[in-house]
Amino acid sequence: MARIPPHPARRPAVVTGASSGIGRATAEALAALGHPVVLGARRVDACEAAAEAIRVSGGHAVALHLDLGDDESVAQFGIEAQAAVGPLSIVVSNAGQNMAGAVLDTSTEDLAGVLDVNITGTHRLARALLPGMVDRRAGDIVFVTSDVAERPRPTMAAYVTSKWGLEGYVRSLQMELEGTGVRATIVRPGPTLTGMGMDWDPEVTTQVLEGWVAWGFARHGAFMKPSGVAQAVVSAVTLPRGTHATVVEVQPEAPIIEPPVIEPSEEPA
Repeated sequence: MARIPPHPARRPAVVTGASSGIGRATAEALAALGHPVVLGARRVDACEAAAEAIRVSGGHAVALHLDLGDDESVAQFGIEAQAAVGPLSIVVSNAGQNMAGAVLDTSTEDLAGVLDVNITGTHRLARALLPGMVDRRAGDIVFVTSDVAERPRPTMAAYVTSKWGLEGYVRSLQMELEGTGVRATIVRPGPTLTGMGMDWDPEVTTQVLEGWVAWGFARHGAFMKPSGVAQAVVSAVTLPRGTHATVVEVQPEAPIIEPPVIEPSEEPA
């Protein structure tokens, strides 16, 4: 595959949850445009493997440990990331935790754990990385949410609550950042083939999918590839200045349905 020509502007970037799925695909897409990328996640070994693959392809990538549930980890990550690639211009907040479970089956501890990563952890990241971008009067921060924020689904109480809350958080942030030169964008993917949820018990997965079908959330069985969502992120951050994509929803395209073959009627004898 031919390498995409470097983008004329070198924009140091951070991608969280970059060990696999949407995060890794986004890091690869940004690096292919010539941007130096810091990949952050708790699974730092997997991040390093992804960073090495980017370097082999001619890109600049660094892997760092990041635990969004820990204040010190996030603060240290911010320091090390900027030491590695310079003042940040792009931040992609993609890391998240998913957990199946109906409202009445979800313990308060489990609910709090998901909210701590998906909302409070995101706030930790924003607090650590956004002030410098605001001071420089330039930058993009993208929050990867989920279409469950727009269309809640059953048996995903903690995840739905966290993504709904996250979008409210970003909406407020967008207003506060207006006039600073920093654009905050929501990228809202629909069903995507990632590792999230792959560790669920098969019976739980079946129950979740049956709920989707029952409530009309599974019109077809197609799922997006992470690279498709990554391209939506790249599109948002590469818009010309003066243009702001506030919300970008991305959904899997339905499989092509071939038109029915109509046999010609026989001529009367």
